[in-house]
Amino acid sequence: MKLLRTAAAAFGALFCLAGAALAQTAADSPELYPGEKDLYEAATKEGMVVSFDTGPTWANWAAQFAAFKKRYPNVEITYNDLGSAATVVALDKARNRPQADTAYYFAASAVDAIAKDVVAPFKPVNFDKLPDVFRDPEGKWFTIHSLTIAFVVNTKLVKEVPQSWADLLKPDYKNSVVYLDPRSTGVGQVLAFAANYAAGGDMTNVQPGIDYLGKLHKSGNVLRVVGTTPYAQFVKGEIPIWISYENDGLKAKYVDGLGDAVAVVIPKEASVAAPYGISLVKNAPNPNAGKLWLNFIMTEFGQGIFAQGYVRPSVPGIKLPESVADKLPPAPQVRPLDVRAAAAKKSEIDAGWAKVAIGQ
Repeated sequence: MKLLRTAAAAFGALFCLAGAALAQTAADSPELYPGEKDLYEAATKEGMVVSFDTGPTWANWAAQFAAFKKRYPNVEITYNDLGSAATVVALDKARNRPQADTAYYFAASAVDAIAKDVVAPFKPVNFDKLPDVFRDPEGKWFTIHSLTIAFVVNTKLVKEVPQSWADLLKPDYKNSVVYLDPRSTGVGQVLAFAANYAAGGDMTNVQPGIDYLGKLHKSGNVLRVVGTTPYAQFVKGEIPIWISYENDGLKAKYVDGLGDAVAVVIPKEASVAAPYGISLVKNAPNPNAGKLWLNFIMTEFGQGIFAQGYVRPSVPGIKLPESVADKLPPAPQVRPLDVRAAAAKKSEIDAGWAKVAIGQ
């Protein structure tokens, strides 16, 4: 297991991304929610919160750390960066003496954590506003942000930017499309469900999506299917159209300097939002500090910090900060992914895709 690190080391230049300097301490400002100050007092007696798998460069966690520490100066925050599946393994191994207070992961891993009985029920601020498929009914996990499938397009290589799944089948896009293998990557699986909704399928019938991907390959428009994220290759100008998560394109466009050379398109027929969730750990060593942390990231302020990292907040109706409102426009065609239903269909997608895409 990677060593826990103090979140102060992660702040750096990312601090300003969230406007964290605008945050006030809980002691000298109005409460973000009823009972915040009492919970802060209880958390102060514990002195710290241990946050598993919140790597600072992912989803704007460094800015969350900075804003949390400014608001609650008497509570330290430490983190590690394990990965979703590894986080569940670590919680399971330490079940008799838990080290973590909270655990963050792709929601499918949260379902695994419940099955292993390593997380506790807790319903934070705004819990009841979440779609049912974005939360466990008891609060053993809940979605804090989502990642949406989009077309990330190099406009120097592609004259007409595709706006729909139907567009991708056009001969204009020969040898242009790159995407991740749905058998071995989470992005690939989510992509398959997005294509499925666009083709008229649903969570009980994935054949339309499989058929669509078969057509995409038969068209000759797929340049390659990859097993790991090709972000570096895209930034270097080696990929015309990359079907990935929206935030990859926004990062390339606004953080890594590609600007107008990148277009980010949520296909007009349908897309899917993949939930990323978090849990309070069962028998956590610092439960009040853990609850303070979970409540904070679910407030409108905390949700806005996620948006500034180019991931979509999970709480419906949250007003986005002005700096990103135009970069994350409303997308009513996006469907929230039901990870339980998705898991039940994984083997069917794997086998169907292998048959239509690579003839296995």
